[in-house]
Amino acid sequence: MSTPSLSLPGGTWTLGDLTVTRFGYGAMQLAGPWVMGPPADREGALAVLREAAVDLGITHIDTSDAYGPRVTNELIREALHPYPESLHIVTKVGATRDEQGGWPTARRPEDLRRQVHDNLKSLRLDVLDLVNLRLGNAEGPQPGSLAGAFETLVELQQQGLIRHLGVSNATEEQVTEAQSIAPIVCVQNMYNLAHRHDDKLIDRLATEGVAYVPFFPLGGFTPLQSSALSAVAARLKATPMSVALAWLLQRSPNILLIPGTSSTAHLRENIVGAGLSLSHEDLTELDNIGR
Repeated sequence: MSTPSLSLPGGTWTLGDLTVTRFGYGAMQLAGPWVMGPPADREGALAVLREAAVDLGITHIDTSDAYGPRVTNELIREALHPYPESLHIVTKVGATRDEQGGWPTARRPEDLRRQVHDNLKSLRLDVLDLVNLRLGNAEGPQPGSLAGAFETLVELQQQGLIRHLGVSNATEEQVTEAQSIAPIVCVQNMYNLAHRHDDKLIDRLATEGVAYVPFFPLGGFTPLQSSALSAVAARLKATPMSVALAWLLQRSPNILLIPGTSSTAHLRENIVGAGLSLSHEDLTELDNIGR
């Protein structure tokens, strides 16, 4: 592996027995519009993956066979297989895609088994490092027991097809229920400066040594609008995205970042931005956004 030409911010975190860089990469944006179909620039997508995992030394890539579907996994395999020993690919199951681009749930035992095997095949792996069970729906987390679905993944883990387990789009009660069934190493939920509903959960998971991986770090499908965020960014001569990423890294040591991009230049900008050092004044001003 090449020596990284940029220093990745945040250091590392351990997911079970897997050490990953806290600054990771989310592959979802490598698929076509609305995460459907192939990218317009296939060579560019492959270049981003090689830049992330080879040139920059990122060791945490987040993906799913549902992205495309199959598109991002196939790109990862083409760009990086055989994978460096230090690289850990995190995937998720529990939802599929329909012809309209929706995300219907798929959490029956047979659905989950098929998705795990599909991920193994498309990534060309014998075992998946970490599989997140996606809960809820496109509207967000939904209450209800995850036992049946999670127990299916535990069975696949016992069969040697999965190393570690996590949950995504989950309520705190579902996190607790999952932990009563088997150890989890991460929770992947929506969280950012304006959506602070998981503050207590993040602090609890930090004491338990469990990672928290926020998606949509600057809003949902539309950018977060905040005069305070813009003011801090202007003061630091940085972009709002940079400040939002830096705030997440400084929020708690168990937060891992997986910002996505289809541009190598933007990837490097994200890394530099996430390395911003926010002052006590900056943090106080930003903390007031979501409270």
